[in-house]
Amino acid sequence: MSQERVGSTAPSFSLMTDEGELFDSSSLEGQWRVIFFYSRVNSPTCKRGCLTFKQQYDLFASAGCAVIGIGPGTVEQQASFKKSLGGLPFPLLADADRAVGISFGVPLHLGQFPAKSSFLIAPDNTIRYVYDWLFRPRRHVAKILADISSVTGDS
Repeated sequence: MSQERVGSTAPSFSLMTDEGELFDSSSLEGQWRVIFFYSRVNSPTCKRGCLTFKQQYDLFASAGCAVIGIGPGTVEQQASFKKSLGGLPFPLLADADRAVGISFGVPLHLGQFPAKSSFLIAPDNTIRYVYDWLFRPRRHVAKILADISSVTGDS
């Protein structure tokens, strides 16, 4: 994942949530947030990634950091995926045409699967960190939490 986005303004977007509600990214301005993209509903690595964010969610919340997952497919597919994971404390958004992934510069692996990428975005809407979490979701989430702690002063 290219680091060229660090320091740039995060793209604005609106997508439907797994609950069929419209989510507007501007609702998160003024707070820290992690936006993570996963490549396929129900893939083993994407399941581990979502579950790792779920397991560590209280640490994100205590740092004042929202968590948003974005994946390809329909609202119904996102809802089914979320249900298969036993529910999640954060929304999964449906990016069926990959327009939001493309606006963030999330590449395709092997020409067909969106990369698993995350962005730590500051309250002023600046992208502070960009991560690629190909096959190591636990390390990935731990790294994000360490970076949040370093930029917010939480320990």
